[in-house]
Amino acid sequence: MKLFVIGATGRTGQEIVQQALARGHQVTAFVRSPESFTLRNARLTVLKGDAMDERQLFDAMQDHDAVVSTLGPREVFKPSSMLHDSALATTRAMNRSGVKRLIVLSAAAHFPGIPNRIISFILRNHMRDSLAMEEIVQASGLDWTIARPPRLTQEQYTTYRSREGAAPKMGFTLARKAVAAFMLDVIEQKKHFHKIVGIAK
Repeated sequence: MKLFVIGATGRTGQEIVQQALARGHQVTAFVRSPESFTLRNARLTVLKGDAMDERQLFDAMQDHDAVVSTLGPREVFKPSSMLHDSALATTRAMNRSGVKRLIVLSAAAHFPGIPNRIISFILRNHMRDSLAMEEIVQASGLDWTIARPPRLTQEQYTTYRSREGAAPKMGFTLARKAVAAFMLDVIEQKKHFHKIVGIAK
């Protein structure tokens, strides 16, 4: 498959790209700073672009099978509309280009519960932007899946538990490698259409 990855220079995005290539897919990494993306592969194309520019996204994503977005804020405490703005540009570009499959990374803190309410308050600027992104994705008319992991780690495993519409029980962390595995599995196995999915270790 041909996968279009937004946020490929981030730690989770890099895992997506590496694992997708290992699984035999063709990958386009759509990044703001190509010079900071050091991975090289015959099936990898690195394109410079702005994830909030609908025209650039539209031009770059032609003929792809799915779009994966792992965008996240550089500074979680500052007010930002980056996720909202990127989701708007991405979904519009996808609808124009005919690419239907979209997998996006969100946060388990959006699920109900006291600990999540505390996290959502502390990170309220990021959470507000993240929720706005989710709303755009859900209203897009695309074949979307929203992945909501808990706190991400750099551990070296790819296994995960998943649950539609809720967080897995006692799931407090998840390796970025496992997030990447989940997002790729969802595309390959054609599952969780129009679902918000909680994932955890």
